[in-house]
Amino acid sequence: MAETARGVRRKVMAMGVKSWMEVSDSGDSGLQDIDKHSIMRRTGLPARDLRVLDPMLSHPSSILGRDRAIVVNLEHIKAIITAKQALMINSSNPFFLSFLQNLQGRILSSTNETPSQAKTAEAGKSVASAPKQLPFEFRALEACIESACTCLEFETRTLEEEAYPALDELTSQISSLNLDRVRQIKNRLVALSGRVQKVADQIEQLLDDDNDMEEMYLTQKLDARQPSSKEDNRSLEDDDESDDSNSAKDKYYGSKPNVEELEMLLEAYFAQINGVSQKLSSLSEYVDDTEDYININLDDKRNQLLQVAVIFNTLNMIINAGIVVVGLFGMNIHIELFDGQPHQFWSATFGTSGGCILLFLISVWWGKKRYLLSQ
Repeated sequence: MAETARGVRRKVMAMGVKSWMEVSDSGDSGLQDIDKHSIMRRTGLPARDLRVLDPMLSHPSSILGRDRAIVVNLEHIKAIITAKQALMINSSNPFFLSFLQNLQGRILSSTNETPSQAKTAEAGKSVASAPKQLPFEFRALEACIESACTCLEFETRTLEEEAYPALDELTSQISSLNLDRVRQIKNRLVALSGRVQKVADQIEQLLDDDNDMEEMYLTQKLDARQPSSKEDNRSLEDDDESDDSNSAKDKYYGSKPNVEELEMLLEAYFAQINGVSQKLSSLSEYVDDTEDYININLDDKRNQLLQVAVIFNTLNMIINAGIVVVGLFGMNIHIELFDGQPHQFWSATFGTSGGCILLFLISVWWGKKRYLLSQ
């Protein structure tokens, strides 16, 4: 039995089966094990797009618009969004669970508000027109981007709370422990800045290309493929059946959709992710300023040590000169000074010591004058 179970698991892994969380446009959700080929048939995606979502592979953040689906790979979110459902690779990340709750809340709120808004519009009781409801794919895409931005913003805030006190402590006391803490913080800062920049670049790339944004209007393309019965009945009197199908197909492809609503959605989160990037940039500048301050202090300490070394070397040289004089007097050679009075000995002793002190003071004065020593 154990060998049979292992064989089944191997076959499942070979088929590329993954655990997917499915959320429909009605708000229903469920966990399903779906293989790669079934996903490709349901979404019309090629295998290369599914590799972007593989957790075992490292791919940069990306949002890809395809004919029948949107592929989202942002931080902990790895999802496939269609016009009627969203498929997410199941994850134990806490932000993923909050993302699911947020997505279901958006879908259920729009489902509950739509009938009341329709009745109000029919009765003519609303003073201002109700805001246009976003299609399902945009609500799901917005939830994905918002969750990724929230995750990055939370990590940035946590890093700031750890970094600024550690940097301030390092400036007051330079130690190996504080230096190691700052090194770890800087590594996290570099990694987090790279992740934020990738998300910002992906959103900016979408904003710069209207064609990519057009591809994400899945509901509009689906409606264009399925003409309504009312339009068919109105056109039967004037056109034949072939003209009706052509006009239905050209409903989307014949004219460009208005990408303004998607552009506004992306602009809002682009501003948010730029705000996160600015916080990280300010933190990076603070780290650089702290490093500069520490380097200046170390250079100053190094210069002080060099000055002390110069002073001691000068003092050592002058003392050696005094030792030479003492050595001359200590030689076993008869000179007239040895035949004199005792005061001659003390005169020679104090004269030698005074000369050494005078030479030392002159050397220090000359070093300060030449800016070799600090004033």
